[in-house]
Amino acid sequence: MSLRGAGKPVERDEHDDIAPSPFEAAWDAVRAGLKRTVGARTFDGWLKPVTLVGFDAEAATVRLAAPSDFMASWVETHFAEQLLGAWKAMLPQVARVSIAAGGDAPRPALFVVEEEAEAPVVVEAPTVAAASPARSTGGGNFEARYSFDAFVVGKANEVAYNAAKTMAEGGTLGFNPLFLHGGTGLGKTHLMHAMGQEFLARQPGACVIYMSAEKFMYEFVAAMRAKDTHSFKARLRAADVLMIDDVQFIAGKESTQEEFFHTMNEIIGAGRRLVITADRSPQDLDGIESRILSRLSWGLVADVNPADFELRLNIILKKLEAMPQVSMPQEIVTFLARRISANVRELEGALNRVVAYAMLTGRTIDMEFVQETLADLLRSTQRRITIDEIQRRVCDHYRIKQTEMSSARRAREVARPRQVAMYLAKQLTPRSLPEIGRRFGGRDHTTVIHAVKQIEKLRAMDAELDADVRLLTRQLEG
Repeated sequence: MSLRGAGKPVERDEHDDIAPSPFEAAWDAVRAGLKRTVGARTFDGWLKPVTLVGFDAEAATVRLAAPSDFMASWVETHFAEQLLGAWKAMLPQVARVSIAAGGDAPRPALFVVEEEAEAPVVVEAPTVAAASPARSTGGGNFEARYSFDAFVVGKANEVAYNAAKTMAEGGTLGFNPLFLHGGTGLGKTHLMHAMGQEFLARQPGACVIYMSAEKFMYEFVAAMRAKDTHSFKARLRAADVLMIDDVQFIAGKESTQEEFFHTMNEIIGAGRRLVITADRSPQDLDGIESRILSRLSWGLVADVNPADFELRLNIILKKLEAMPQVSMPQEIVTFLARRISANVRELEGALNRVVAYAMLTGRTIDMEFVQETLADLLRSTQRRITIDEIQRRVCDHYRIKQTEMSSARRAREVARPRQVAMYLAKQLTPRSLPEIGRRFGGRDHTTVIHAVKQIEKLRAMDAELDADVRLLTRQLEG
């Protein structure tokens, strides 16, 4: 039997006597449940256009398609967990839900649908746009939007980016394995997908395998139970590039670590490429055997640090380039880059939410709209910085009394720190210019404007002052 519909929900009339496949029936139930959960308006705007592409049995992944890259990104950011939970409730074998833009949606060759009391039934995938070799060769199944071109580089991730590019180019390597580490949402997974796609584009027909450490463990245990570990080992060790994500999840799993160790040795010994990620450096991984840690440290260990303000700003600008229909004032871009600092994924999610809500409501993107739309996120992510705290920190740094912040003295050793404090108050608090002026001895808002412009100009010319402002900002954002 085949799934009908060419990537769109299957429609039947009352005379249709062909029963839906288990996945079609599950998708209908998942959609109905989500409509009740998120409400009809949200469902119709974002989830109704999403269609079922198929199920990749090897990766245990349900593949969905959205009409555009923007919608795919929005649905993944806001509904990925709900979609996965709903699918697992219907079909426990589902381990992951992937959402791509319609034309880029990958097309698995086959569905393997297990039905009760019968042998597995092979079901043809629906006809959709053909997948590129980079997405289908060697079991890669990579997200096209996670490319090197889409990755924004800054000081926080420059080494990791260059190492990933080198690993993907296919030439002679000066290091192997590559170990990337950093917190959640900083770009490790993006680099893994980019590496896989780039390598396959340069070497069509190569075998690139990307999986989580949790999936490595699950498949190994399943192979042991089926008494077929040979097939598992042969598949992984034949890879030209093997990428294992979040290796910290095999901590304490002795048999899995034993197999992982031998797989590493085989891959490296054969001159093939190994890429590993974790949330911390090899030396900080607890519960991982020392012989594995020593091999992880053989190659290049590159950290992916939290994005600084400049990198966050560039990320937003890069995303906005792909949204030419969106008009966002520079002050809003700066505000988002300063306030959403936890990780890149959260920053992109906040940007997507602002843009989507503006499109749905027809409202102009201004400060009031942004603060209203992101109220919950702003409350949860930002430690409130007060003008008093800024004044105290600046006075401690420049070794002057806090009373000088509101005094009438204009001596340089007092006036310059006062201007720095006004500048930081404007940048780090939501206070208005008149209110800031009042907190500095009842000064007029034009005095605050002058101070802000003066510090901005001096930062470009005076490296020492720029360093002072950067240090004070880091201390206050703490």
